[in-house]
Amino acid sequence: MVSLYSMTTSAPAAIDRLDAALIELLAAEPRVGVLEASRRLGAARGTVQARLDRMRDRGVITGYGPDVDPAALGYEVTAFITLEIRQAGGHDPVAERLAAIPEVLEVHTITGPGDMLCRVVARTNADLQRVLDAIVSAEGVVRSATLISLASQVPYRILPLVRAAVSSIEPQRSLWWDSAPGQMRPAVGYPGTAAPSYADRADAVTATLSRRCTRSGT
Repeated sequence: MVSLYSMTTSAPAAIDRLDAALIELLAAEPRVGVLEASRRLGAARGTVQARLDRMRDRGVITGYGPDVDPAALGYEVTAFITLEIRQAGGHDPVAERLAAIPEVLEVHTITGPGDMLCRVVARTNADLQRVLDAIVSAEGVVRSATLISLASQVPYRILPLVRAAVSSIEPQRSLWWDSAPGQMRPAVGYPGTAAPSYADRADAVTATLSRRCTRSGT
């Protein structure tokens, strides 16, 4: 799955519709090659490669790794742990020690009564106690408070944000969509019969993949 954990915010026009369509295609089919992606999007292979390189260099796309479910590995318990730490040592040394614990998936510095927030996983509630003991034993941690997740109502997702980022920059046009893989046909009422532009084709792929992702729950 394409990782978009870090998105550039300094430039308001970070991505356009072709970029968004490329992101959605890679999210739906991570193993698609540049040549096939260019055929699907109706853009030149060099254009697709340049877009990928640009988004990677700007920090929009941060990886192409698989999306792994911890529960499928046997870690069925998810918990969020708020930590209070000694201020003298700072956050970085504590974060380095927490990073050495495999069950710690994320650590954030936060505002509010706590100093750091951890997302952790464990095999069982009893195993969670083991993970918690390892966390509070890390040098610099003063105390902790734990919340166990009962269910994930909205799992981590990024595609709606990608669509919103594009729609806030470019006005929506009449969409073209594919009637078969690699083929485009005009929407009902779309004037003219000229071939669609890159942007129109990007709209088409984005709309099609959006429907597919919605059906699959992505």
